[in-house]
Amino acid sequence: MLENKSNNRLKVLLGILLALLIIVGYFSFDLYTTNKENVIELTAEKEAVLSDLNLMQTRLAAATSENNITNNNLALARERVKGLIDSLQMSTTNVKNLRSYVSKYKALQKQMTSILKENDLLKTKNKLLATSLDSTNVQLKERKLLGDSLITQNNALVNVVESASVLNTAKLKAEGVIVRNSGKIKVTDKARRSDKLRVCFTVTKNSLVKSGDKAFFVQVMDPSNNILGENEKVAFGKQILNYSLISTFNYASKDLDICEYIIKSEKEDFKAGNYKVNIFDKNRLVSSSMFVLD
Repeated sequence: MLENKSNNRLKVLLGILLALLIIVGYFSFDLYTTNKENVIELTAEKEAVLSDLNLMQTRLAAATSENNITNNNLALARERVKGLIDSLQMSTTNVKNLRSYVSKYKALQKQMTSILKENDLLKTKNKLLATSLDSTNVQLKERKLLGDSLITQNNALVNVVESASVLNTAKLKAEGVIVRNSGKIKVTDKARRSDKLRVCFTVTKNSLVKSGDKAFFVQVMDPSNNILGENEKVAFGKQILNYSLISTFNYASKDLDICEYIIKSEKEDFKAGNYKVNIFDKNRLVSSSMFVLD
């Protein structure tokens, strides 16, 4: 009897132990499954936070490149986001850590929203400033173009005035003359009979030329292209002018008739043939004419 009771008690105890083992095993498996699911969920949330942080970093980088004016707040926010990403990537995945990073991310998100609004205002101001500068540059260019045009016109006007501020001649005529003992002069077309060559011309009025003493260079060439008269030289820069005589006169802002004479050489008479006469104002040819002596 006692042995049967002992066996029964042992069986009951074994049953209870088996039941406890089953219960413990069940709860252990359930806890393992739950922890595994939590790790997967936490990992996914961690990746989602990292994705949001990377997106935030991209937006801040874009805002920095769009803004021509240095924004210290943008730079500081980018550094904080970068530090948070690096820290989150290296951290262990648990609920406490993840909640801490989510909290920091939300704080950064609020800060970024405020910074981006400020950045938009700066970009708007930059555009307005750029528009104003462009308008100012356009006005300056227009003024420069106008100034250049006025300078060009003024230079052209000066050139026109300088070109017009010269004396000219009219009625240029040269001929051989015989000079009587009485001083009376007679025109001749005979080379041997000519005592002198007379060159006459009229200095015409020009209101742009100031009154005063003036001078023309008279050049007379014989049929052999010899320069008659003084045959002196005068230099105007690199240009050399041979002249027969200098005709000086007082210009009084009105037409002026002038006659000059060239005496023949003591050694020989004037040659027969074509003669050429040129009148120069310095090195500027004023007028030219030809005559013939037989």
